[in-house]
Amino acid sequence: MVHDAVKPELDLKLHVSTDVAWHTSKVSRADRAAMLHQESATVWLTGLSGSGKSTIAFELERRLMASGRLVFVLDGDNIRHGLSRDLGFSHEDRTENIRRIAEVAKLFNDAGLLVITAFISPYQEDRAMARQIIGDAHFIETHLCTDIQVCESRDPKGLYKKVREGSIAEFTGITAPYEAPVGPELRIDTSRMTIEESVSEIIQKLAS
Repeated sequence: MVHDAVKPELDLKLHVSTDVAWHTSKVSRADRAAMLHQESATVWLTGLSGSGKSTIAFELERRLMASGRLVFVLDGDNIRHGLSRDLGFSHEDRTENIRRIAEVAKLFNDAGLLVITAFISPYQEDRAMARQIIGDAHFIETHLCTDIQVCESRDPKGLYKKVREGSIAEFTGITAPYEAPVGPELRIDTSRMTIEESVSEIIQKLAS
């Protein structure tokens, strides 16, 4: 793998072929919804490191599966083990990472699944791109608005400690920006709500 310091920036235009066409399935999204007895959607969890994205995502997945829903989590760390293993953390690479995730979520939604994504996704423009790709009607932006002091006190991966020690140069919320959602479908403060309460609020939103 090429190190981030020398890896060339992605030129998306370079990878776009003009010799491809979209092939429409003979099975519609409505057909899949009827078979699975569920309407597909993407719950897009966004928030600072330590805000509880992965914890809530996997508990939400468990609760939904237990109720008979077909659901899958796209988690930030897991995605970087495979699909986005070639990307770093520059602004451009973060944007490409979000684009890839949104495209995968859209395909999963088209297949009838509920999708939960757990990514910092710090830039408003990138989240707007994800909403456009997935479709506004199926996109539930959920801002885990937990205060950064609380997130740092949790520090589940020891990342904040490394930032303070100078081991990490670019870190969202401290040395890199986090652009909070202006009008998300949901806003949840995990310092004030338990995991169970947070998950229940999302489930209630999905049912509305």
